[in-house]
Amino acid sequence: MFGCAAVSIWAGWSVVTRLAVTSGLDAGDVAALRFGVAGVLLAPVVVRKGLARDSLGWSGLAMIIAGVGAPYVLVAACGLRFAPAYDQGALNPGCMPLFVALLAAVVLREPPSIAQKAGLSLILTGAVLIVGWHGAGWDTWRLYGDGLFLLASLLTACFTVIMRRAKLDPLHAVALVSTGSLVIWLPLYLVWYGTRIVQLPLAEITTQAVFQGILVTIVSLLLYGRAVAILGASAGAAFGALVPVLSALFAIPLLGEWPNLPHWAGIILISAGAWLASGGPLPVGIRRDRQVKSVLP
Repeated sequence: MFGCAAVSIWAGWSVVTRLAVTSGLDAGDVAALRFGVAGVLLAPVVVRKGLARDSLGWSGLAMIIAGVGAPYVLVAACGLRFAPAYDQGALNPGCMPLFVALLAAVVLREPPSIAQKAGLSLILTGAVLIVGWHGAGWDTWRLYGDGLFLLASLLTACFTVIMRRAKLDPLHAVALVSTGSLVIWLPLYLVWYGTRIVQLPLAEITTQAVFQGILVTIVSLLLYGRAVAILGASAGAAFGALVPVLSALFAIPLLGEWPNLPHWAGIILISAGAWLASGGPLPVGIRRDRQVKSVLP
């Protein structure tokens, strides 16, 4: 139950953010609302636990902020202006294990296991289907959005690899990301946007602030942590494989976005590959050498 609730929030991020950036808000507003709320709420964690410079260093701290902080949200939310939510759900969280495996092989000298190689092959095949199959006509703007989703996935992979090396408590990491993004992005937002955010409809601002800053950033992490505590790390990590499929399903009634048959095939392949690569249950005799996890969408 806890794991399903967490991935439902992560999958809902694509739909809710797509709705925001195609109506009254843009990517800058989304980042300001997300980290304006989460940064304030989680600042006491940073005050209590510090900046983790002994395990991260300044470069590592900068990379985790870029990986799932304001730069990540700006890239992913901007992509949602041009491409459907189901593309984001598949290419961003779905392709993250592929980028993690590449970074781990280069940076950490960790070769993928047999199961991971199979999973990564499925992810790559699914991504090619989603990016390369645009039906009757080639949509350059959609291709641009898909490229932004892949860039966001790479940023998340960098965060994941650094987290594995630093071995930080997830809540501490999210607090560092949120407060760091608040300190960095909010002044820039005020310079570039001025008081624009207070001129937007109150209901829309409130909805996005609660969803982005509380549900996505804090509540989903707590739910996921509870799922891992009950089920174990492997089963908990495998829940992330549900995000691509759930994103597509949520987008149908809420946005009217229907994947075509090749896109459904790509989404299913990516979900199956993410499950294998992230440590989902496998037949006896297939060895898993490591797991791939992230704590944010």
